[in-house]
Amino acid sequence: MIMKMKKAINIIMGGAFILTLVPACTDLKVNEVDSIVEENAGGGFVAGNPTDLLSSAYNDLGSYTDQANIYALLEQPSDEMIPPTRGVDWGDNGVWRLLHTQSWDATHSQVLGVWNQLNSFAYKCNEILASNPSPQQAAEAKVLRALNMYYVMDFYGQVPFREVTEGVDVDPKVLSRSEAFDFIVKDLTDALAALPNDGPMVGGRSTATQAAANALLSRLYLNKAVFTAADAAGPYNFDAGDMTKVVQYADAVAASGYDLEDEYFKIFSNSSEKEVILNSVAGTPQNRWFMTLHYDQNPSGWNGFTTLADFYNKFDKSDPRIGNYPAPDGSQFSGIGRGFLIGQQYKDDGSALVDSRTQKPLQFTTDVPLAGAATDKGIRAIKYHPSNAGKYIMIRYGEVYMNKLEAIVRGGSSSQSALDVVNNLRAKRGAPALASIDVSGVLDERGRELYWEGFRRDDQIRFGTFTGTWESKTTTDPSRVLFPIPQQALDSNPNLTQNPGY
Repeated sequence: MIMKMKKAINIIMGGAFILTLVPACTDLKVNEVDSIVEENAGGGFVAGNPTDLLSSAYNDLGSYTDQANIYALLEQPSDEMIPPTRGVDWGDNGVWRLLHTQSWDATHSQVLGVWNQLNSFAYKCNEILASNPSPQQAAEAKVLRALNMYYVMDFYGQVPFREVTEGVDVDPKVLSRSEAFDFIVKDLTDALAALPNDGPMVGGRSTATQAAANALLSRLYLNKAVFTAADAAGPYNFDAGDMTKVVQYADAVAASGYDLEDEYFKIFSNSSEKEVILNSVAGTPQNRWFMTLHYDQNPSGWNGFTTLADFYNKFDKSDPRIGNYPAPDGSQFSGIGRGFLIGQQYKDDGSALVDSRTQKPLQFTTDVPLAGAATDKGIRAIKYHPSNAGKYIMIRYGEVYMNKLEAIVRGGSSSQSALDVVNNLRAKRGAPALASIDVSGVLDERGRELYWEGFRRDDQIRFGTFTGTWESKTTTDPSRVLFPIPQQALDSNPNLTQNPGY
């Protein structure tokens, strides 16, 4: 749509709240993919259609499927993913390397991009709540607001908040991390009664249910010690009462009918039946295989991200979660395996792949440098398979189950022992039983169950390993447990203060 603009258009980007003044002689192309473009010359709030707004808010979840921005901030700074530069590929002015080495600053493009994305997504939920929604629509909006605000709180340690009745001349108030935690908990608990108590369905659900709210509450209370600590870098004191709440919320999800899937990689397929609590109606999981597959594989990938050898070595080689490969004749799946891809790779017909750049057999290696990597360096990971990938998963029962395990180990009350819980999981996955389980063992098991799903950064922070060193990462700065407030946001809102260390 081309419009001759005669008014100022207020573009709200979270805490930045950018005011763009467009001259009358300028043509502005507006992409109306969600059909909610609103103009108001008076600057006050105009209620929208809550159905359209809610649909748009669900579509926003598609941003979580990108390999950049939100996902990059969750995974690239951790010990389970590395973004090697291969020649000029993946150089991108160093944005990926800065994330992995935890060397970012307040001008990092993806730190700014995520800030703007998440805050704008949360504000849209405010608009829904101010647009006369039905009780269920309001409840779903609160779940989505809680999810987006969760990551603002998690990444940046403070959360800007603007009421829809406030004009752009009002600086948004800023919630501290502990205030944001209380706000999000209230959103979710208030939403529960009006949400449907729907159980699992084939392929998963794309709208919020009681199970989704309870799952997020289990995640919140598991991380409460981090989010309410006097120092963001710790130490963290895990309260037994909070851990018991994690168990209770996890049990509530199970009471809605959710359970562990019988075959691990089925979770990420279009036939998953038991685990997917919430998926994204927008976006696609294809970035998860494009971002890692080699140029010569089918489908042809971008030959980017890999895992680290030390992380791969946390797996027992008999654990099916480490991966399975197609039959040599190509009769099973396709030439692309599932899980970690290491060693010789194959075509769909079962013949060995050759790297077209070196004319040597394509064999993925365990070693991978951060810069100057050859095309075959690094172990790839495939959870969503190109042959039958389902929708992108936002919340699944496996995470909730692991939350329960950790909470029991940290002192939460449960009718089950931690060892019974972990070995039930491992039996379901086909992995050998453990003789014991402690806190460090829980971190390893979370890695084996949840790798490349966006949990590793938070897990490492909670377990105190995030500011350690590994392979190409030598930074040990404790301030890195938070990202900086983008300079653009600081300049536009004096209520924000820069995080320590930046």
